[in-house]
Amino acid sequence: MNIFKIKREKKAKLQFGEPKSEPFLFDWITEFYSKLPKLESSHSLSDKVCNDLDFEELFMFLDRTNSKIGQQYLYNQLRTHDEDDIISQEEENLIKKIPKDHQFRLFLEKHLSKLDQTESFYIAKLFQDKPIEAPKWFKWLPLLSVISLLSIISLLFSTVMVYVVPALVILNMSIHYRNKNNLDHYISSLPELIKLQFIAKNILESDTLASEKVRKSIAAIEKMKKHFYLFQMESKLQSDVSNLSWGLVEIIKILLVLEPIMFFKALNQIKNNQHHISNLFIFVSRIDMLYSISSLRNGLENYCLPNFSSPKDGIKAKGIYHPLIENCVLNDIDTSGRSILLTGSNMSGKTTFIRTIAVNVLTAMALNTSFANAFQLPKIRLMSAIRISDDLLNEKSYYFEEVSTIKEMIRCSESAYYHLFLLDEIFKGTNTVERISAGKAVLSYLVNHNNLVFVSTHDIELADLLKEEYTLYHFSEMINDEEVDFDYKLKEGKLRTRNAIRILDINQYPKIIIEEAHKLAEQLDLKKPLQ
Repeated sequence: MNIFKIKREKKAKLQFGEPKSEPFLFDWITEFYSKLPKLESSHSLSDKVCNDLDFEELFMFLDRTNSKIGQQYLYNQLRTHDEDDIISQEEENLIKKIPKDHQFRLFLEKHLSKLDQTESFYIAKLFQDKPIEAPKWFKWLPLLSVISLLSIISLLFSTVMVYVVPALVILNMSIHYRNKNNLDHYISSLPELIKLQFIAKNILESDTLASEKVRKSIAAIEKMKKHFYLFQMESKLQSDVSNLSWGLVEIIKILLVLEPIMFFKALNQIKNNQHHISNLFIFVSRIDMLYSISSLRNGLENYCLPNFSSPKDGIKAKGIYHPLIENCVLNDIDTSGRSILLTGSNMSGKTTFIRTIAVNVLTAMALNTSFANAFQLPKIRLMSAIRISDDLLNEKSYYFEEVSTIKEMIRCSESAYYHLFLLDEIFKGTNTVERISAGKAVLSYLVNHNNLVFVSTHDIELADLLKEEYTLYHFSEMINDEEVDFDYKLKEGKLRTRNAIRILDINQYPKIIIEEAHKLAEQLDLKKPLQ
């Protein structure tokens, strides 16, 4: 066996199942998603939800793709939920095949990694961006090229042409370098397109998710390749501008204005075949996404395939955990179609658990993978109000920012789509009486429209008001030997212990503060007037 092949196989074996250590260029990774039209039938995760779920950190953990286009596709898959775009059984079979068939895995890694350079991000621009339009004077360029060639030849026979040729050279040079700015947009992307076509062809020959549509697109790009020779040559020559051949080729292109002629002919081919480029992009990048899912699962100690059920069954989970939390405590929950209200003190695990449910819903829908021993859920859309902050640029207070977010939830709750609403400490930006009153009204409204809600609160009164509409769970802490211990285990019912003042005492607050706090708490419990 070749020593290079041995090294490649060892490297592949080490990387499979492991997170990436390379930089993540999110400006490029997100571009494919950002330029796709947002359809009403699809649900796109808002920037607000992504911020609440630490989406970029989650993506960096989930991403095990080989190619840049695979990264772009995976990002879009996670951000856009389409009920029809779920992992098929045929694709699931491929995911399971990859770790079992060592040669097949190496075959995929070898081909997909050919698109692992930054230039590969540009491929999507070929079918998402509108090609540059040829100027009106373009139709005269072939004639100018012929005139230029004849003029150069005529130098051998007529001294008059000594005055004509320099003028033509100046004209051709201005056209040539004016076109250079246009050319720069495509020098990197078109050689990558040729690689994409080659990879798609090889993967298809392995009978991997064969598609007649993809076969036709491969054939269409094959016919286009002859128009891209200029770009391949330009890309190679630019890598060594001191090369003598680069100078000679550049002179010929200037004298005969070849570059603009070939450039706009190639662009016309791109314009007429954008759907074929898109087909190949989606085919290869989706294969890479399936590879990524396989690698992700291979590196997990426990995971499951989700079971999709009807909305009336709600969410059920056994041993569910958050993948970004090391040694995360496993929890079980069965909503039986009812919404959930969580009580508990700060740092007890309420917000983390809400995020855990959201992340597992997200990966179940997008990757057919859940971080649990068992996970059942309906096909559902995610909205959240977890991490709210003041919008200083628009002069919005915390409360107004929260009001705007929850108003959007109310609007979406009235749609035909089933939603999971995630709220952490609803209306905590206002006073106690109005917080509890408004919170109860909003939470009742959301569940009355047949949606699922997960909400956390410190307000025991809110739990009492909603106990008929919501199933109550809580997280609690234990205080032993002047220490506070959190077990992060989800427990049924509302929180019945109150340790906030005890924790102040443990942290050696002045005795006068502790005594007054206990006295006021007793008066509030008895609804006595404060003195």
